[in-house]
Amino acid sequence: MLAEEAKKLGAALIHYSTDYVFDGTKNAPYVEDDPTDPQNVYGRSTSWVYGTRGKNFLLTMLRLGADRPELKVVADQFGAPTWCNTIAALSAHLCAQSFAAEDGAKWWDERSGIYHLCAGDSTSWHGFASTIFELADLPNRPNTLPIPATDYPTPARRPANSRMSNDKLARVFGLAAPHWKDALRLCLTDGFPSSPVNRC
Repeated sequence: MLAEEAKKLGAALIHYSTDYVFDGTKNAPYVEDDPTDPQNVYGRSTSWVYGTRGKNFLLTMLRLGADRPELKVVADQFGAPTWCNTIAALSAHLCAQSFAAEDGAKWWDERSGIYHLCAGDSTSWHGFASTIFELADLPNRPNTLPIPATDYPTPARRPANSRMSNDKLARVFGLAAPHWKDALRLCLTDGFPSSPVNRC
C-alpha cells in the first residue's frame, strides 16, 4: 500500500526489512536475489539491529553484565550487529545522492530495488557479547560462556546464518558500511550521553 501511494505521488519510499526473512541454511552471506523463507515472527521485524534506546541485544547485555559474573551466550548463530545510526546515515547518503541528481525521480527509478544494508563483517551472538563487554570497559567484566543454540531454546526459531552481502549497495551507490566493531565502539563512546552502564 505504501509503495502504491508513493508511486501515485511520484515520491521515493525507503522501506526496511530484516535478515530473518532468510531461513539461515546458506553457507555464505545472503544476496538480494536469494529466496526468502522467514522462520519466525522476527522475520517480519528486526534482529541484529541495536541502539541506545528500546529493547535490543546491546542494552540487554550491558544490563545483565553489570549484575552477573557469568553469562551464557549462543555461539553458533551468525550475523552482522548493526547500529541503527549506521542504517540512518547510509540512508541519508542515498537521499543526498538523489537530491544531487539532475532528475531525482529518474535517479530513483533507475536504482529502485532490494538492497542489503548491514555492518561490515559478521560474528556470533557470543562474539558480539564478548566485544560489548570488552569495549564498554565494565568495572567487573562478566565471563561469557559460548553455548549452542539448542541450549538456549526460544519461542521463535532463529536462523543459524543471518550474514548478508553489501556488495550490491557498494556497487550501485558507492557506499560502504563500517565494520561492526568500529560502529559498536562509536556507539558506546558517542551514542550515550553518559556511561552506557549508568544509562542502563
